[in-house]
Amino acid sequence: MRTGSEPATARSALRARLWLSLWGLVWAIAGTVAFALVGRPGWAAAFGVLWLIITIDLAVILRHIRQGPHYQPGPDVPPYRPPEPRP
Repeated sequence: MRTGSEPATARSALRARLWLSLWGLVWAIAGTVAFALVGRPGWAAAFGVLWLIITIDLAVILRHIRQGPHYQPGPDVPPYRPPEPRP
């Protein structure tokens, strides 16, 4: 249920997600290389898939950061009515 204060208080932690994804990307690359060098192709493939997922997530994060802030209704917009109780 919406209380009406969300548009004023809701914020997305895109910069935090960006830095955490970069940290994860470093570890995924290191894991892929390390497991490939020691001859563990299964683990290297798993880290390679993780690397791909993190790269896609970084692209989405950067896209959202570049889009900038979106419209947020002001205090003059009333909150949604609560759902009616079921009989």
